[in-house]
Amino acid sequence: MAAGMASGKGAGGRGRKLPLRVRFRRDRTLVLMTLPALLLVAVFHYVPVLGNVVAFQDYDPYLSENGFTAMLESPWIGLENFDRILADSAFWRAVENTLVLFLLQLVLFFPVPIVLALLINSIVRPRVRAVAQAIVYLPHFFSWVLVITVFQQIFGGAGIIAQTLRQYGVEGFDLMTDPGIFKFLVTSEGIWKDAGWGVIVFLAALSAVSQDLYEAAAMDGAGRWRRMWHVTLPALRPVIALLLVLRVGDALTVGFEQLLLQRDAVGPDAAEVLDTYVWWNGIRNQDFGYAAAAGLVKGVVGVGLVLTANKIAHLMGEQGVYRK
Repeated sequence: MAAGMASGKGAGGRGRKLPLRVRFRRDRTLVLMTLPALLLVAVFHYVPVLGNVVAFQDYDPYLSENGFTAMLESPWIGLENFDRILADSAFWRAVENTLVLFLLQLVLFFPVPIVLALLINSIVRPRVRAVAQAIVYLPHFFSWVLVITVFQQIFGGAGIIAQTLRQYGVEGFDLMTDPGIFKFLVTSEGIWKDAGWGVIVFLAALSAVSQDLYEAAAMDGAGRWRRMWHVTLPALRPVIALLLVLRVGDALTVGFEQLLLQRDAVGPDAAEVLDTYVWWNGIRNQDFGYAAAAGLVKGVVGVGLVLTANKIAHLMGEQGVYRK
């Protein structure tokens, strides 16, 4: 009986939450390692949030040599900037372009890393698999300037395809300046550049799948496709749900640099999104309060999308970004 009491006491001790100072002393090395990263996040992500106050001001940075002092001296105008946003047709056009690009990337882009990960994972030879993976994710390290230049040399008016068609008497084309297919072009550029990088996440998830599950499924008569459907895809489901939630949270962020570089080629009607809209009004037109209001609207909507997508993930039985 004494042994049972001791065992119960030990179990209760394991279930009791340790005080904060005890946990800090135990994990002080890990805490110290994360401090630089936490400092960078605080300086570059949380401190700038205070600057959103200019969305409610007629902000003038030239009132003082110090930007903080200029915020204190700029006159308050309440929700006037937000009223201007709601009445601006250019803002709603940017919202429309942003949502269309997001939906295209969600349908055409998001499944590509999953398919590539399944194909690479099916390669038997490790060396061939490593080479294929390296080739696929290499474009991620290219700058957008280089990516757009490559597409220009292939699909532009003076590109390889157009020149080849002219040699055979067929009128060439210039896909890089066609507003009608611009959104598909942008999605294609994103797939070529970043799909391989997403493969790494899914391959990491697949590496954690026990081979015993595949062997058991094979002994039960499951073929290659059955094993993929009943073993591989369920193993990827939590990662897919997590990345989908994060992707929905970035629905209003569809590539600032990529679109800014091509904005003049197709015009703002086709290429203007919320990020370029904020940049154009804030930096080029120096209407800082108006641009801050547009950015604040985008941030609030993005948070709402993350919370909604995470709730849907919970309803599907997945953890999402955070647990219930």
